Amino acid sequence: MNKAEEIVIFPLKDELVEDIHKTNDSFKVFGKVVPRFQSGKWSFEETLFDETKEIRFPDDTLDWSCYINREDKALFLAYKKTNCIGQIRIIKDWNRFCYIENIAVKKEFRGSGIGKLLLTEAEEWAKQRNLIGMSLEAQDDNLGACRFYVKQGFLLGGVDTLKQSYNPNIETTLYWYKLFK
Repeated sequence: MNKAEEIVIFPLKDELVEDIHKTNDSFKVFGKVVPRFQSGKWSFEETLFDETKEIRFPDDTLDWSCYINREDKALFLAYKKTNCIGQIRIIKDWNRFCYIENIAVKKEFRGSGIGKLLLTEAEEWAKQRNLIGMSLEAQDDNLGACRFYVKQGFLLGGVDTLKQSYNPNIETTLYWYKLFK
């Protein structure tokens, strides 16, 4: 990304609600994370698929007003000029973690640092609330996202093999954590 291209991040306001779904682009599914628990620690290997698929999550249908000016949850939108190019939706979880409900960056801006900027915004929000870290879930077949989380300092903290039972394409939900120092 060119340094001259300034990215601005705003907390959700009523007039920005219409931009929320603009970041929900499709993404490539090209491999999966294979977790292993050994000697009290999680590790994982990657398995690449023979064929790459493109998938898109359905748009969330939430009461977006619940994310405006709240102490326990927030939604931040990243803009380049007037174009919404990314978002992160977070809540203050019961376990004193900032739980990331969703993070998304428009396809053409992936790999340009927008996701990192959004995570930094979420981390600042969480630290202001004296939370101990950040957490999120990802499906085992979303290898690109899992690689991103690891690069941002997240550690695999657990798995669930039943959560996605309704979906025959997903074997495992992965739980990622980043503790603040």
